[in-house]
Amino acid sequence: MKKILIVDDEDGIREVIKEYAEFSGFEAEEAADGMSAIGMVKLNDYDLIIMDIMMPKLDGFSAVKEIQKIKDIPVIMLSARGEEYDKLFGFELGIDDYVVKPFSPKELIARVNAVLSRSSGGDRYKPTIEKFEGLEVNFEARSISVDGKRVNLTPKEYDLLFYMIQNRNIALSRDRLLSDIWGYDFFGDDRTIDTHVKNLRNCLGPYRKFIVTLRGVGYKFDYEEDSSES
Repeated sequence: MKKILIVDDEDGIREVIKEYAEFSGFEAEEAADGMSAIGMVKLNDYDLIIMDIMMPKLDGFSAVKEIQKIKDIPVIMLSARGEEYDKLFGFELGIDDYVVKPFSPKELIARVNAVLSRSSGGDRYKPTIEKFEGLEVNFEARSISVDGKRVNLTPKEYDLLFYMIQNRNIALSRDRLLSDIWGYDFFGDDRTIDTHVKNLRNCLGPYRKFIVTLRGVGYKFDYEEDSSES
C-alpha cells in the first residue's frame, strides 16, 4: 500500500484529502506545518507528499528544500496562490505537480496516481553506472559525481538528466520532455524546461557541454564514445 503525507495547516483540508486518499487505497498521515513534516519524513518513509505552501512555523517551499536533503520523495504542492511565479519557483525546486486551491479532491487523487506512476517507472533507467569523461552517473542509486565529487540534484533534475542520457544523441523537443518527464503540460511551458536545464548545467560544471541547445527545437545529450578508450 502506497503511503502519502498530507501537510496543511487547515484541519478540514487535511481531513478531506485523507478521506479521499484512503478511499482510493492509500495509507495517509497528516502534518499541520512544515517543521512537523520534516520530523515525520526523518522517521518514516513516504511514497509521496502533498504540501501546502502557506503554513506557520515553516512554509512549504522551505520544507521541501529541507526534505530533499533527507530523502527523494515526489511532491505535489498546494496553494491558494495561482501566480505563475509560485508555480515556476516550485518546479525549479523539483516538485512534481502544483495544484491551486480550491481544488477537486478527485482530481488531486488522480494527479497523485499520475505522479506515483511516473516515479515508480524507475525501471526505465538501467541499473548501471555510466561515465562521460569526469561525469559519473549511477542510475540505480540516483546519484551523480563530477570529477569524483558527489553532486546533489532535485528529483526532477535527476529525471531530466537520466532521460536525456538514455536518449543520448537524439534531438528532444521541449514538448517531448514535458510529456515524458512531467507527464502533462497544463502548467509546463518552455520556461519550465529551460529553467531545469539551466540549473542542471550549473550542477554539471565542465560537463555541461554535453547538454546541447538545439535552437527552435529543444535539447540533446551529445556524447560520442571515444573508441580509443575501449
